[in-house]
Amino acid sequence: MFELDSQLSADTVLLGSWPLCEVLLSKDANYPWCILVPRRANITEVHHLGMDDRQQFLKESCHLAELMTSLFNPDTMNVAALGNVVSQLHVHHIARYKGDAAWPGPVWGAQAALPYTDLELEERVSRLRAVLLGDEFQEPEQA
Repeated sequence: MFELDSQLSADTVLLGSWPLCEVLLSKDANYPWCILVPRRANITEVHHLGMDDRQQFLKESCHLAELMTSLFNPDTMNVAALGNVVSQLHVHHIARYKGDAAWPGPVWGAQAALPYTDLELEERVSRLRAVLLGDEFQEPEQA
């Protein structure tokens, strides 16, 4: 049974889901940063997914990158899967700008995570959910 890793849960906000993946927002306000996590138990690598899931994952990943590009107009999109700290398969989608603090290097370890204010987080979540709606995207049920 799928369960989101506790570290991912602590570091993100659930935006919603597509047929395969949970769509998460990193709580680090330094960068527009989303994370896809396939809802499959005990999967640590993309090549561990079955062929149908791989195709669906690529579809969802590319769609997220396209939506983030249209919303944030970055210089480039960084898409990366790193399992060094959290082994559960999760793929980062980070909008990068030539002027950001980590440019041109990777974001990991470049600077401390910057928390969103409540208002900033509400606005970022709202903007992302607005562009994600459709294409089988479902917002989480309100508790």
